[in-house]
Parts: sequence; structure tokens; C-alpha cells
Amino acid sequence: MPRFTVHIRDEWLAVPCRDTTNTIKWLGHEALKRYIKNKPDNGGITAVKDIRFVVRRCQGLGLLDADDTIDDVLEDDDFVELAIEGDTMSPDFIPSQPGVSHLTAAYKEPRDYLYLDGNSLTSTDLVNLGRGLYKIKLTSEAESKVVQSRELLDTIVKENKVVYGITTGFGKFARTVIPVSKLKELQENLVRSHSAGVGNPLSPERTRMLLALRINVLAKGHSGISLETLHAMIQAFNASCLSFVPEKGTVGASGDLAPLSHLALGLMGEGKMWSPKSGWADAKYVLEAHGLKPISLRPKEGLALINGTQMITSLGAEAVERAQAIAQQADIIAALTLEVLKGTTKAFDSDIHSLRPHPGQIEVALRFRSLLDSDHHPSQIAESHRFCDRVQDAYTMRCCPQVHGVANDTINFVKNIVNTEINSATDNPMVFAERGETISGGNFHGEYPAKALDFLAIGVHELASISERRIERLCNPSLSELPAFLVNEGGLNSGFMIAHCTAAALVSENKVLCHPSSVDSLSTSAATEDHVSMGGWAARKALRVVEHVEQVLAIELLAACQGIEFLRPLRTTTPLEKVYDLVRSVVKPWMKDRFMSPDIEAVHRLLLDQKVWNVAKPYIDKYQTEYIPESRPVSPTAFSLESPASPRKRVRHE
Repeated sequence: MPRFTVHIRDEWLAVPCRDTTNTIKWLGHEALKRYIKNKPDNGGITAVKDIRFVVRRCQGLGLLDADDTIDDVLEDDDFVELAIEGDTMSPDFIPSQPGVSHLTAAYKEPRDYLYLDGNSLTSTDLVNLGRGLYKIKLTSEAESKVVQSRELLDTIVKENKVVYGITTGFGKFARTVIPVSKLKELQENLVRSHSAGVGNPLSPERTRMLLALRINVLAKGHSGISLETLHAMIQAFNASCLSFVPEKGTVGASGDLAPLSHLALGLMGEGKMWSPKSGWADAKYVLEAHGLKPISLRPKEGLALINGTQMITSLGAEAVERAQAIAQQADIIAALTLEVLKGTTKAFDSDIHSLRPHPGQIEVALRFRSLLDSDHHPSQIAESHRFCDRVQDAYTMRCCPQVHGVANDTINFVKNIVNTEINSATDNPMVFAERGETISGGNFHGEYPAKALDFLAIGVHELASISERRIERLCNPSLSELPAFLVNEGGLNSGFMIAHCTAAALVSENKVLCHPSSVDSLSTSAATEDHVSMGGWAARKALRVVEHVEQVLAIELLAACQGIEFLRPLRTTTPLEKVYDLVRSVVKPWMKDRFMSPDIEAVHRLLLDQKVWNVAKPYIDKYQTEYIPESRPVSPTAFSLESPASPRKRVRHE
């Protein structure tokens, strides 16, 4: 029989419906009848038929017409909110935010599975799991390890051994022995008491990442989780039943206790949960609507669920993946700006960079050559100023390999640490089934990812810092030879004046956000946890820094494409023309002032989707994989003993 879950004031009510040709008004009345049954004073309602109300879907908050049939507008097990006229929105109702989450906007249940074994998950995989591209299964080897680990714990309990976190209290209470009859209550109390986070909930994507990563860590077989509980977690993940996890409250040792406790609390059927079907609702109703049961914790399982660095690491995985994507695209954007500002490619000569062979610097210089090599990709803009009297370019163009290069090397360094952390057992105590013992250690300490993500923020910020200076050069007519602020009829039109201010504001914010959080430590848990990493804040602010970098570079890309308009009919190189065409597919040229924010958002989306990289990558790959001689154009920026035979470029085959 179809059934619907209706939220009225502070209660969720299950309403069966034999006949779905009934109206939404009928559903509302049935829900109200059930609501007043539970209230001594009928909830202040004297007659249900006289109550005026509106009904909206919990997912998206779309209002439902009272005269529509249930069959036309709802699906079985849908969640709806009934708002009584005169009431304010129920304080415990958390509306979903359309547009914020990809899963909210257009969730399609994935068909493909990703097998987890606790050893081979990558940051790329984890981000894709967050986006809802895969479901999860365990490998048979992982299942065997989990079973063996659990068997050891069951033996410990059966033999009444005193082991931290299994038969004792936690932290300061580590010496308090708990009776066997209360071990289940011990684990439940742990999760409930540690669910003390505050702030906005993580987005569905980030909660999926958090849950997937915790599953991967438990799959290593060193945590003592039972296979039944782990399978229940996987079922919740595959149904996208996601707990309410506040973003604030972790100090990053002993692990991310507060956020992971909130994650576990929802799986226990307590607190709030989100799913694409229900939006936010009570966890027990969300699980029930998907045919799932709350997990029942066995000895040590509460501790196994909440002790680890998965909040820091999952957010860090997203940060480093986005940082890598924007770093690649930053080279393309800077190359386009160099063309618009009529810069030279001499500074990217491979001989210069071989004398300072940092991998990132060499890679960035090669990308610039692959996009700007005028023998391989003729540029009318470059030819138009080949024999100008400019001696050399400003640092913001000339030093891109050095500045962008160290950002790339930083990202690779951080990605290596994050990928190691993704496949690390980070709870306590660790269970070694092959040795027949449990050992207390400190793998839960978040110093590794905390330090790495502070470093990531500092490294990737420089892409925005140098980009903002290039935006200034594009907008300043004394530096660009272009109209002031890249617009005709200046004065009547302001053009990119305030877009540049936005870039400057974001760069300034980043300067504060780049202060490392991991240099701080506050003793907690009555000095038991007397040194902590503050890695949660390191991860959250790294994500904010990366987002600001993306937005600044989106503004630069818009400005560079606008600069091209004033150089027409001259054309740039083929790959950069493709980038220009991509931008123009979502943003038209700036002929006169208009609402600019949507343009910035549209180009930011291109960068988030890596479309700029995807357009240019085939040309970069071809240049790097084929034997293409490096062109070394003659210009006043270089001195040569031999005069050129012609205006064409001298080519040296290496």
C-alpha cells in the first residue's frame, strides 16, 4: 500500500493511502487526524475540516495544489510538509536548498559500482563517489578481514578482558571498566554525547564523501566493525541516506569525533537525515522509507565509527582535486592574457627552465609553449607585435612558470599525502587479528592532512594573487593599450571596473584564510588529548581558498576574452581560439554595461566542470607527445650573434 510521510509542526507522521486518486487536501486532513490523536489538547485544533493549510514537498519546497490527486504529484514514500495557517515554519524542519547540491538538483541513481578494499581508493574516486556517480561494494578480501577482526573482539568481550574502548570508558574515563551488560549502551552513549557539532550541515556530496571514506577505512579490517554493520552503512550510502553532519566542531584529534558522531547518529535512526527522495527529515523515517533499519551497535562499534580523520581527509580530497583542476586551467587563462597584452613567449624557452629544473616549473613552461608556439599554432596577434620595442614583460606574465609551477608541485605533494590518508586506518585501538591483539596508538591524529591542507591553501592562493595583477593590467589602459576597463564609451559604461575589485577582495580574503590553522593547538578532554591538529578548519578554509582562486581566474578569463574583442580581426592561436569560443558559448561580448555576476558564475561553472581544460588538453597533449621542434622567435627581448635571415622564426631541433 502506498504510504507518505507528512511533517506537521514537530512530528513526522506516516499516512497510508489505499486510493491514490484521493486529493492532496485529503492527505492533509488524514495527517492532521493522526497528529491530534497524539496531543492531549488536540494540538489546539478543534475541528480538522476547519483548518486551513498548505502542503509542500520537502524536496525543493514545491507547493502542491490541494485539488491535485496524489497519484499525479507524489510518488510512494514521498515526504511532504504541512504548514498550518498562522504557524511559522517548524523550527526543526530543515529545508533543502535547490541548486546548492548536484544531488538535489538532478540525482540519478548510479548503476556502476566501485569496489572498496581499504587500500586503493583515490581522491578522484572519492570525489566521484560524492557526486553520486557510483554505488559501493566491498571486495571479498576486505570482507574476510572485517570478519576476522570482529571475531577477535567478540573473543575479548566473551573472556571479559579489559581493553580500551571495548570494555572501558573513553578519554579521561579510560580506566573505568564497563559491565558486559552495558557495552551496547556504552557505544550508543558515545555516539550521542559526541554528536555536539554546530553550524551548517555538510552538503549531500560532502556527506557522501565522508560516509564513503569511513566505509573504506573500516574495510581495511583493523577497526573491529562487524560485517553486518558495515553492510548497513553501504546500503545507506547506496540509497543516499545521508546524516545531518554540522561542519564545525572537530579539533582533528582524537580524529574528527563530532562530525563522525553525527554521521553515525543518523545511521542509528536518530537526528536528521537527507535523501534525494525525502529532503531533510527524521533519520528513522528516511531509513524506513528506503527499506533500511537503523544500525544496532555492538561492543567497540561506536568507537570504530567515530574515531578517525575522515572529515579532514574527505574535504581535503575535494580541495586538492579542485586545486589541481584550476591550476591546469590557470596556465591556459594566463596564456590567453599574455596574448591579449601582446607579451612574448621567449620567457618559456626550455633552456631557461632546464637550468632550474623544478618539475612544476618545467611543466607550466611546456604548457605555455604548447598553447603559444607560433610555428605550430600561428597567431596573428603575436605577429602583429613581433618587432615592437618592448624589452621584456612584467613578472605576472614572464614568471608564470615559476609562480604557477610551485603551486603545481604543492598540489602534487598534498595529493600524495591525502591519498595515503584515504587508505589509512586512523582509529584507536587498532585490531590486529593475525596477532590476536589490540594496540592503542595515535593514528587518529590529524596533523598530516592538517599541515598538508594549510600548505595547499598557501600554494594555490598564489594563482589568484598573480591572476588579480593580470586583471589589473588588462583593465588599466596605461598597461594594456586597450580601452579602460575593457569597455567602449567609458564613463557611460564602467565595464570590468568592479569585477576587478571583486578579484582584489577575494585575494585579500585569501591572505587571511592562508594563515595556517595547524600551528594552533588547544588541550582537550581534561588534558588527555593535549595536542590537537585543528585539521577540520584547515580543510574547510582550504576549500574556501580554492573556490576564491576559481572565481578570480573566472574573472580573468572573462576579461581576457573581452580584450580579444578589441584586437579583432586578428586571431590568436588555435587552442586559445577554442577557449574563446567556449566562453562565448555561455557569455556574450561586453558591448555595454549589464548585470555582470551571472557572467562570472557561468565562467566559474566552466572551470568547475573543467571544460576549459578539456578544450585545450588535446592540443597540449599533441604538442607534448609528438616530436615538434621548439620555436624560438626573434625579438628585442633576446640578443643573438646571428642576425635572422627572415622575419620567420629560427628553429632549433633538440
